[in-house]
Amino acid sequence: MRLDHVSYAVSSNELLDTVQRIGQQLGGSFVDGGRHPRFGTRNFVLPLEGGTYVEVVAALDHPASDKAPFGQAVKARAEAGGGWLGWVVAVDDIAAIEARLGRESVDGHRVRPDGFDLTWKQIGVTDLIADGSLPFFIQWTSDPSEHPSLAGPAHVAAVACELSGDRDRIREWLGGSIESPFVGSNIAWVDADEPSLVAVDFRTASGEIVRVD
Repeated sequence: MRLDHVSYAVSSNELLDTVQRIGQQLGGSFVDGGRHPRFGTRNFVLPLEGGTYVEVVAALDHPASDKAPFGQAVKARAEAGGGWLGWVVAVDDIAAIEARLGRESVDGHRVRPDGFDLTWKQIGVTDLIADGSLPFFIQWTSDPSEHPSLAGPAHVAAVACELSGDRDRIREWLGGSIESPFVGSNIAWVDADEPSLVAVDFRTASGEIVRVD
């Protein structure tokens, strides 16, 4: 179990400006990630050190964004002003998560501008909608060499996810300890009005720590 990526949701009108703003803050370059046909969304990704990445995502004017839970989550966060949607945990065997939660994962895919179709399975987005501090789980089914963290050079690292929420609930959701669950990235507990991923702290190529909220 490791941190796979963190997701920042905005409206489609704000997508390019947000990609530019966060890229400038962190000193990194986003890559056009393409579209999620089943979710009615599209994204840009910023590769990070340690096999993780930042996703800036927006809902498209497409029926799928109203029907698919992920599209619904992105639209709701954008309509609330935009910001961090959540954090995503990669697992090697999503069947174990399915067994623990008592339901099946769903298939996801994203068609990149070069035509390559990334594929994965995911579970937990509806729980994220109900409690913004909870991650959802992903198991990639594409070749590991196509992981979004390898879409470009990585000169930035995620060093902490600032979470507001019930620690015991998150620990139970992950199925174990959350004291230090991810290599190179930690959880920092903060206070906020709602359970959520409040901010992410990054280390830039110069060694500076930059907080993005």
